[in-house]
Amino acid sequence: MLIDLTVLVTEYASKEVSSNVATNEFGHMGTHFDVLDKEFPLSFVKRKGIVFNVKNIFDEEIDIKHIDLSLVEPEMFVAFYSGFIEKHGYGTKEYFTNHPHLSNDLIDALLEKKISIIGVDFAGIRRGSEHPLKDQYCADRGVFIVENLCNLGELVQDNKSLACTMHTYPVKFAGMTGLPCRVVTEI
Repeated sequence: MLIDLTVLVTEYASKEVSSNVATNEFGHMGTHFDVLDKEFPLSFVKRKGIVFNVKNIFDEEIDIKHIDLSLVEPEMFVAFYSGFIEKHGYGTKEYFTNHPHLSNDLIDALLEKKISIIGVDFAGIRRGSEHPLKDQYCADRGVFIVENLCNLGELVQDNKSLACTMHTYPVKFAGMTGLPCRVVTEI
């Protein structure tokens, strides 16, 4: 079975994004990954994936204690289901300013596992001024960040993480810091 994890960008959502984000380059619209000064390797198009259910974490950073790190393998696409995109809606001010984020310790632990991609159903793995810095930090270590995923709840069964195959297809643009992409999972 295939499930599309790509957020639908409507004309309304596009206007909301434009009014709620200070700088909104086209490449950062909808589901996208931040490439910064890197090139997305074709070998990353198909990856073994896992989705961690972090939906019940509200008042703290998503941290190592919230996931079973032993399930993470090298080259994986590791996604985090928070339910935030469904609750607040892509493009709203709340969506961009008050989203969950991953702790620096968790990000470092994932990088040490030599994963390929981190995917989230919110606006970034860190908030505010830390967002682009942490994206670059990951990119410099060969890991790409896919933001604004949806439908991740379909990949969590009985509150347990689910293994799957993730397909990520970026638009072939050059010279952009973000690339829109289609993300589809196969279970």
